[in-house]
Amino acid sequence: MTQLLWLRSDLRVHDNSALTAAMGNGPTVALYLITPEQWLEHDDAPCKVDFWLRNLVELQRELGALNVPLLIRQVPNWQQVPEALLSLCQTLAISTVQVNDEYGVHESRRDAASASLLAQNGITWQSHLDQLLFQPGSLLTQTGNYFQVFSQFRKACYRRLQIALPACQPLPKAQAPLALQHDPLPTSVAGFAPTPLSIQQLWPAGEAEAQRRLQLFSDEQLHRYDQQRDLPARPGTSQLSAYLAAGVVSPRQCLHAALSSNYGEFDTGNPGVVCWINELLWREFYKHILVGYPRVSMRRAFRQHTEALAWRSDPAALAAWQQGRTGIPIIDAAMRQLLATGWMHNRLRMIVAMFLTKNLLIDWREGERFFMRHLIDGDLAANNGGWQWSASTGTDSAPYFRIFNPLRQSERFDAEGRFICHWLPELAGLNKKHLHQPSSLAQDAGGWFSLPDYPRPIVDLSKSRARALAAFKSLPQMAQLEVE
Repeated sequence: MTQLLWLRSDLRVHDNSALTAAMGNGPTVALYLITPEQWLEHDDAPCKVDFWLRNLVELQRELGALNVPLLIRQVPNWQQVPEALLSLCQTLAISTVQVNDEYGVHESRRDAASASLLAQNGITWQSHLDQLLFQPGSLLTQTGNYFQVFSQFRKACYRRLQIALPACQPLPKAQAPLALQHDPLPTSVAGFAPTPLSIQQLWPAGEAEAQRRLQLFSDEQLHRYDQQRDLPARPGTSQLSAYLAAGVVSPRQCLHAALSSNYGEFDTGNPGVVCWINELLWREFYKHILVGYPRVSMRRAFRQHTEALAWRSDPAALAAWQQGRTGIPIIDAAMRQLLATGWMHNRLRMIVAMFLTKNLLIDWREGERFFMRHLIDGDLAANNGGWQWSASTGTDSAPYFRIFNPLRQSERFDAEGRFICHWLPELAGLNKKHLHQPSSLAQDAGGWFSLPDYPRPIVDLSKSRARALAAFKSLPQMAQLEVE
């Protein structure tokens, strides 16, 4: 009974639920589908697609050690997936297709259509929990609804984890060789620009690299994570987000590493470890939101009444934000980091998102799309959740009246200006006062003539804050935004 393992966002052999199930049930063949039109429609970044392709090279090698051939097929989009799967299954006499669950409206529809067509032709579909610690729908409020507040969701997770800890799946033993060879792997996909070598070098592919990062973080940074995670000039984060998004490392592996570093404690023990476990649960929370509230997968606000917000159309300001030339150093440095590396520090993601949605009053969907088109760790649930949090349109979001002042954020989290100077070398000669706020130079002799390569601020922070407050206050049902 030959099994087909359809790999998606689970590009690893260790702790892979579908792989373990497939190889435990019979000879296994692996498949990866390339869907360029779908990836473009979902705004997947070129560097993210390149990261997938580079990880396939490593994955093919690991599967080869298990004698599992990796096949590659290409169809334009997910509408053609069911027929492509059926054709391959009939050619190879496949009895069962094994997959790990994915989340989102399009993913769910694709899988439902595939399972239905396969069933009509006598082929079994088996899906497995793998991307998450808990099956969506298994953690609900007392009224039977999906959680909308993270703190309540986190408590429910802790209660469940203390009863039963999700176990990592063992690596299957190698199967007997099959009369089938690996397919050649593509090095590029039409429609996606080549990724600079500098970005590839920042994000090496493969499980070995993911495990190296996890081990290094656990050994050297995890216990100080709560103190350093908000400081973009320091290596205080795990740098695992791209590997989690592609499934090169699993959340179970991350959780076990954290618990091992914290003597098995969840919500007690070292504050840094507890803080990082909470970040894993934030990732979990936003995935559950995708399932419980499908509208967030369809570019709609979680808080539906905020759809009436009068967002501004300002192409020039949007372009300045995208290109890192707003005249606000912490904003510009963060955006340049994104453009140059395919990644942005999480604290900075909040700062630049709130600047776009509050100070510029530009629709959060513009920022969400731009991030997805540039992030190597682009993930619908996390990206959407973060943007709607900052825009005060989402679940468990910041109250509309909580508006970060980017200058204060800069002074607090990049006090010495190391991050700013790295990405804005044209400001490196300024003292601390002027480094965070070059516009203060306008009060000095020479003024802006001394900074010919750096723009004036495109917005007055105080006036724009007042404008945002007025726009939100004009919405109906404002009490819903003031619950927190």
